[in-house]
Amino acid sequence: MIDVVLLAGRLLLLALLYLFLFAAVKAGIGLVAGQRKKGAGAWVVTVVQGPSALMGITVPISGPVVIGRSPGADIVIGDDFVSAKHTRISPAGDGAVIEDLGSTNGTVLNGQRLTSPQQLRPGDAIDIGSVKLKVDRS
Repeated sequence: MIDVVLLAGRLLLLALLYLFLFAAVKAGIGLVAGQRKKGAGAWVVTVVQGPSALMGITVPISGPVVIGRSPGADIVIGDDFVSAKHTRISPAGDGAVIEDLGSTNGTVLNGQRLTSPQQLRPGDAIDIGSVKLKVDRS
């Protein structure tokens, strides 16, 4: 009798485990799919000048986008004049904001060195080391 109860308990535990995994995967797929959706006027940053490996890369600004030399950055620039975490572009309402993260060589927005966070406009040009990026709406 005890064997039947233990078997039923094991099967119930296994069923609950599968239900939990199914719910976790379903939620994870929803989060990933939600990030890929581009609404009208979504902000993107595109590499327009720099190393050939980076040319043409477009990253949606659906959350904070960190640009730097660190492998953990969203856009990795292998340049000695770029700090590990150099610049962050974040969505802000219907727009986007850029801020320098205390880099040694600074971030240049439309020819002006950033000294404080700035609101971005479509077509803004960003210079980080030898790389030029353009911010626009998709």
